[in-house]
Amino acid sequence: MIQVYCKNTKTTKSFQEGSTLLEILPAFEFEQPYLITSAKVNNVPQGLKFRVYRNRDVEFLDLRDTSCRRVYNRSLSFLLCKAASDVFSGCKVYIEHPISSGYFCRLVKADGSRATKKDIAAVKERMEEIVSKDMPFHRNEVQVDEAIRIFRDRGYDDKVRLIETSGQVYMDYYTLGDTPDYYYGRLVPSAGYLKVWGLRAYHNGMLLSVPDRRDPDKVATFYDQPKTFKMFTENSRWNDIMELSTVGDVNLACNQGKGRDLIQVAEALQEKKIVQIAEEIDRRYHSAKPLRVVLITGPSSSGKTTFSKRLSVQLKACGIHPVSFSTDDYFVNREDSPKFPDGSYDFDNFETVDHAQLQKDVLRLIGGEEVDIPEYNFKTGKKEYNGKKIRLGHSTVLIIEGIHALNPKLTDMIPEESKFRVFISTLTSIPLDDHNCIPTSDNRLLRRIVRDYNAGAFTAVQTIRQWPKVMEAEHQWISPYQEQADVMFNSSYLVEFAVLRNHAEPILATVPKNCPEYSEAHRILKFIHYFTAVSDKEIPSTSLLREFLGGSSII
Repeated sequence: MIQVYCKNTKTTKSFQEGSTLLEILPAFEFEQPYLITSAKVNNVPQGLKFRVYRNRDVEFLDLRDTSCRRVYNRSLSFLLCKAASDVFSGCKVYIEHPISSGYFCRLVKADGSRATKKDIAAVKERMEEIVSKDMPFHRNEVQVDEAIRIFRDRGYDDKVRLIETSGQVYMDYYTLGDTPDYYYGRLVPSAGYLKVWGLRAYHNGMLLSVPDRRDPDKVATFYDQPKTFKMFTENSRWNDIMELSTVGDVNLACNQGKGRDLIQVAEALQEKKIVQIAEEIDRRYHSAKPLRVVLITGPSSSGKTTFSKRLSVQLKACGIHPVSFSTDDYFVNREDSPKFPDGSYDFDNFETVDHAQLQKDVLRLIGGEEVDIPEYNFKTGKKEYNGKKIRLGHSTVLIIEGIHALNPKLTDMIPEESKFRVFISTLTSIPLDDHNCIPTSDNRLLRRIVRDYNAGAFTAVQTIRQWPKVMEAEHQWISPYQEQADVMFNSSYLVEFAVLRNHAEPILATVPKNCPEYSEAHRILKFIHYFTAVSDKEIPSTSLLREFLGGSSII
């Protein structure tokens, strides 16, 4: 017999050695408002079919948990791919990127034609049939050579390239009925778990909608994101031109000694986009209704600081003199900051910024006055006036950078024609393979872990612990306004994970196995091993990535 301690009930019970988590779950009685689809065993995420052979701590998770949602969404992806292959033999499914409360996917039939609305309806019907039959997912562990043979026979060259460059000896793959597929994490036990989802035609493909993260019994509300979609499409077009569609392609290129070339191309593409933005600002500045204020925002670790500096350089090259400040400079005194229910300060709340004073100062600047700009002292928690004075003279634009810069309430009294909005984020540049897209937040979390640790600001444990609150703040205060941007800038880097790997591995290894944050550290550490490591020595000192690696010459 083995002993299992359930964190949900804080009790221990005995079970037969080799019992699955599915068999163990009913023995512990606790409130289960939503579907439980996975668990953490000794702080490591596992599927419910995981067998327990030794004494373990177990925490069962439902769809309110991020890792649990990953399990569910991966399983949905497999369900879609299985249904599509059943309906259209020889078709290809590409699950490309998250958008509009779901995942944008493309279905290309064997004759090269794209799916019609009628085709999508047929796939949806087949998905519903598989769910109603409660078809089980089976996990298989085989030698890598056997996995390569299986996927090569299916025509999954993207998976073959990923596996060939992974350096593994054995690997897992899944089957749903007679269909094999590969996913980089656990799946639900059977298709019957997948009752909440949607599938619709979307642009030139389809949208696979997932459960709402706050109310998992409902499909997340659809909201169109045409500008974000356009940026993803632009990125995919460049990847296709370079013949680098998946991580396996990038790994092969790095193994062939092309890492330096990939870095140079990535830098050139980002600089080209920054030049285009600067030229558009210049054009708007010299229009009949001149632009006066550039608002720059983006989520944590998106690279706002470096982007703003590089944009300023390009504006100067256009003959425009930029002056700037951050919304952080207008923080209210710490004792006046909003608080969470637990009494801790909510520093991401919009009311943390003295937006009334900020807007008053901007209006004075546009009116030609000289304005005394505050600077926030993070040590004392006080707003200070230290003699920083600015004026918008001839050929001058004001740059305001901060997480609330696109919030309409921040500048609602400033004429629309005077403003130019920029949204910057890491819209992950490349998927693992055709069926495994990378969460866009993983770039930023990894950046933040490396930067915080190297700067001596926070340990990996502290950064990971803070991340859920960071993400929640982004959903509330940043994401709702991204489609209002005049232009979007993708700060992700084609070989970013490959470069970050060498920095992140030793940092993530410092996370103790006995703390809750080990679960996320373990996941990220496992994930970055899919990437062939690339040295950062070729990353220039002006690179946006240097903001996180260290060695930046412009911040």
